[in-house]
Amino acid sequence: MSIDTERTRLALRVNGRETTLEVEPRRHLADVLRDDLGLRGTHLGCEHGVCGACTILLDDEPVRSCLLLAVQADGHDVTTVEALADGDRLHPLQEAFRDHHALQCGFCTPGFLLTADYLIRTQPELEDEEDIRAALAGNLCRCTGYHNIVDAVQDAAARMRNHDGHLEAGDGA
Repeated sequence: MSIDTERTRLALRVNGRETTLEVEPRRHLADVLRDDLGLRGTHLGCEHGVCGACTILLDDEPVRSCLLLAVQADGHDVTTVEALADGDRLHPLQEAFRDHHALQCGFCTPGFLLTADYLIRTQPELEDEEDIRAALAGNLCRCTGYHNIVDAVQDAAARMRNHDGHLEAGDGA
């Protein structure tokens, strides 16, 4: 019996860098990010798209990378949690998560951070706790409860707004 090892060439932008690689068409984007590109911040939890740990941004929209075939990302922009920090300088979301103790084991944190980044960039005035909880409902955390995560998102949104109530230029992924 022979195993089909057909490979497909992909060209995509990952965290702002043009990337070209060859992958088997059956592989999921999460596996390619982790195993081929060394971006270990994308976590695999349920591998059914339920937990949100594998959330990345595809063309600035949150998607579950465990459900997306890598070939589907061809020609697109992919943002992983590694893109948030600027060298040693944490992103305001990361600072807020740290300051509010919004993580414990950290497994779910990358998915929460990218979902929250999208939320803040698309709805910068969103402050209501119930609305934030609803927006984050696709991300599961088994350690913290969600109170500190919601507090962190509220704080990060405030940090990312300038004095006029708009997001600072360059904030977000």
